[in-house]
Amino acid sequence: MTAMEQFSPQKPGPSLVVQIGILLMMTSAAIGMGWVSGGYLRGEAKPAEQAASEAAKPGAPAKASTDHGNASLAAATVVQLPTITANLAAPDTMWVRLEVSLVLDAPQPPELAVRVHQDLVAFVRTLRIHQLQGASAFRHLKTDLDERAAVRSDGHVKEVLIRTLLFE
Repeated sequence: MTAMEQFSPQKPGPSLVVQIGILLMMTSAAIGMGWVSGGYLRGEAKPAEQAASEAAKPGAPAKASTDHGNASLAAATVVQLPTITANLAAPDTMWVRLEVSLVLDAPQPPELAVRVHQDLVAFVRTLRIHQLQGASAFRHLKTDLDERAAVRSDGHVKEVLIRTLLFE
């Protein structure tokens, strides 16, 4: 065998023009998907921004627009509860200050808010500090408050909004 027969030319890869064309096509597809995703997310945020701007107007009624796919919650009433200041179960030297508001499905008598407030005060006094440390613990606390308020109000409280949570 001669040296020429042993040498087999390697097949050349895709040309530089083809590589640049594929790169441009993939880049434009990524830009397009980002633009569509941004438009979708911006569209979801608009109702919340509008509700916040309407609530910030002076003299606006205490109503919140909640759009969670449930038409019966189109105009919920927000009731601010008195500040909860209590010591924790452990350590008993640590105090917590909690300011919350209730989102009600419709206007309710004031006794309902008083009943929920008393139950939340009793619940806060049973908490231990390890139950409140970290983001997941805060989420669990919010879920517990939502459940307790819904039970005490016979389902009239749709959500508990935590406005302030301080420890001393």
